[in-house]
Amino acid sequence: MTEPGATKPILIVGAGPVGLTTALGLHFYGLPFQLFEEDDTLSLDTKAGTILTRTIEAFRRYGAADAVLEKALRLDEIGGLDRATNTPTLSVRTEVLAEDTRYPFVINLPQHHLEPILHATVDRVSPGATLLSHRLKSFHQTDDGVVATFETPEGDREIEGSYLLACDGGRSTVRTALDIPVEGVSHDVRYMLVDLKVDLDLANPRDYPYLAYFSDPEEWMILVRQPHCWRFLFPLAPGIEPPSNDAFGEKVRRFIGDVDKLEVINTVVYRVHHRIATEWRRGNIFLMGDAAHLITPMWALGMNTGILDAISLPWRLAWVMRGWADTSLLDGYAREQMPLAANGSGEMAEQARKYMGGQGDVADLMSGSAWGLAATRTMLGVRLGVDESAHWSMVKMDKGPPLVGDRMPDFEVQAPDGRPHRLHDLIDNTFVALYFTDARRRPDIPADRPGLKHYIVSRWDAPLDSGLRQRALLDVGERLLKRMGCPRDTLVLIRPDDHIAAILPMAEGNADEVYRRIVGK
Repeated sequence: MTEPGATKPILIVGAGPVGLTTALGLHFYGLPFQLFEEDDTLSLDTKAGTILTRTIEAFRRYGAADAVLEKALRLDEIGGLDRATNTPTLSVRTEVLAEDTRYPFVINLPQHHLEPILHATVDRVSPGATLLSHRLKSFHQTDDGVVATFETPEGDREIEGSYLLACDGGRSTVRTALDIPVEGVSHDVRYMLVDLKVDLDLANPRDYPYLAYFSDPEEWMILVRQPHCWRFLFPLAPGIEPPSNDAFGEKVRRFIGDVDKLEVINTVVYRVHHRIATEWRRGNIFLMGDAAHLITPMWALGMNTGILDAISLPWRLAWVMRGWADTSLLDGYAREQMPLAANGSGEMAEQARKYMGGQGDVADLMSGSAWGLAATRTMLGVRLGVDESAHWSMVKMDKGPPLVGDRMPDFEVQAPDGRPHRLHDLIDNTFVALYFTDARRRPDIPADRPGLKHYIVSRWDAPLDSGLRQRALLDVGERLLKRMGCPRDTLVLIRPDDHIAAILPMAEGNADEVYRRIVGK
């Protein structure tokens, strides 16, 4: 039970990547939490293997990026090949994103290697907060939170919490207990994922991208270079048993040619889904990750879409629990994330699945500029429907100016301390209002308040006697202003999740008023 007067922890059910990342997010915002996993160890199953740039940015903010990158393979190209000829059919190059992110690449790292890294980070920042062998039996809501009962080896435990976050997978106990319907389809086709050792560097040199899509109407395969092996993913027709190791070896050779040795390390077969829960919040209970959405794992859109949930919800909970926002701020979680999962990630994954099987046209799948393709495939191009005037989107066609709802580019600026800083570092744990104006004219900038900071962005450094020196960002050559595509004397308000909340003329816009409208206070 929670001690009288103590802040009740947020209860997270499920210690997969979404649950672990959410725990790190809550810790980043200074919120107490407890993370429960019904098994006595983390999952060892072969699952997701590619981590997109937007997810790496979340790991950076939450303190896990360095440890993850140390164990991962970085890649700057996502390629497509024709199975019959082995000739390239498309190439997405991520180096074009270098101006907008400090991570202009995606990474390959198996989920069962990622989870221990995230778990170790959680354990380091919040020792004892992760409880294994705790199976959720029941829960109920109270006037000020939730009470959950867990089955443990020592007997049942009743634990009070402020909120309950269901990160407990596609067969979510929480969602089932709440009787929340799941809509969509489960396809008859299954996917087989195989990790194997094969030397494609020296003994059998190949020049495949580390993430390669072999498309063909007859049979297709995805080839992923993992840090210690190669991963192959291919469809199994209904009623067809998974191939033996020998038969699988023959199948692999039809794609990559003759090789001297193949060793199967691990295999898993799973169903293909596109199913979305109809309700993501009920009172103090939230669905996240696979509990909220099951998405065909094409283009790495399964786990990475779940991490978008872990970007969206923690800051909202922090603002509410700090007393900075009305509880209505929490409604934005489902309102913004559900369309992405249902109609964005889900439909993109379905389109990719059809293209791989020869049912779609590459022009439909890969239209847009090189920058647009890279932004889309890395999830940097996500636009949220942050207000009634903004339209959500998962797809970028070209490098146009960021719009309301877009992720703010992680641009480099010169900070007041004289050193270069990335914008996302300044946005950590706060709303930020940027005033693109002339620092020499001594613009009247509001005072900072809890949850909102104000900065001038100018190519003219703030004079020492201006009173603005510590609130001015030097924009050399107006590179950021040009990237934003806005005129001088423009106000840009950015949320703690890096998404743009408003773009207004300074003469008409008041950042404090817009902020109060967003947080409801």
